[in-house]
Amino acid sequence: MSQENILLDVQHLKTYFPIRGGVMRKAVGHVHAVEDVSFQIREQETFGLVGESGCGKSTTGRSILRLIEPTGGQVLFDGTDLCTLSREQLRLKRRDMQLIFQDPYASLNPRMTVHKLLEEPLLTHFHLSPKEREEQIQWIAQAVGITAEHLERYPHQFSGGQRQRIAIARALICKPRFVVADEPVSALDVSIQSQILNLLMGLQQDLKLSYLFISHDLNVVRHISNRVGVMYLGRLVETGSTEDVYRNPLHPYTKALLSAIPKRDPSEEKERIHLEGDVPSPADPPSGCAFHDRCPHCMGICKEQPPQTRELEPGHRVACHLYNP
Repeated sequence: MSQENILLDVQHLKTYFPIRGGVMRKAVGHVHAVEDVSFQIREQETFGLVGESGCGKSTTGRSILRLIEPTGGQVLFDGTDLCTLSREQLRLKRRDMQLIFQDPYASLNPRMTVHKLLEEPLLTHFHLSPKEREEQIQWIAQAVGITAEHLERYPHQFSGGQRQRIAIARALICKPRFVVADEPVSALDVSIQSQILNLLMGLQQDLKLSYLFISHDLNVVRHISNRVGVMYLGRLVETGSTEDVYRNPLHPYTKALLSAIPKRDPSEEKERIHLEGDVPSPADPPSGCAFHDRCPHCMGICKEQPPQTRELEPGHRVACHLYNP
């Protein structure tokens, strides 16, 4: 990828969680939640991160923002390595990086009115007069479709879709440059999902935002993303433009995922690829390629060596021994 307009550059990111046991609660192992993940996001681009539940998507997003401390790697945001910042330096960067949570029912303080919820980030990150804060609150409320009378209500008085609009407003009121959207529509009714997706896309244009969009819904990711990364057991197995990955998937895991998407036209239906076995435990990942024990094309080398990531087409990269010389 060209280095022009790169806002976020994630290099060899690793996040391990200790497994503690014994009387002294010492670390007896580690859960390899994120293992050597690298990707880039341009300004005003949406990078979709897809994969099965438990593959490390959400941990990746939280590790980038240092809500979870990474074990290793670099996270370069506009040229600054976030992993080396002090707590105070990171706090100052927070206004440029925000997170939209999956569950609008759990992410909003039930004891605060919408007005107070929206005012809190402004009090934390800026020194604004009451008038300036009020102008910001009215602006973001209008942008996400919240009326003035709603501002004095509490979260429990709203539907799921309205709560997610409030959560989006809270994340964007500081006018960040980068947003991690962690399954932002999965808790909503299908009829509401398209409204929220269109809202996110519209706000991206208006505010010049870059998104890391995390989801297990392949149709949603295709609708909103410019580029896609496919994760399996903490690793990125394929990345590329949305069109390239969906039109010409390269990795056997990507092919299996895409084969499960229902098609509108029955004539376009392809044979479903059924994977054998279950996803291995990240506490005891397989040797070699993490996918080898479920892969229909497994070779001897797959059990011994992890595959190198290769760029087979411009911007289209895959980690699979099938494509290694």
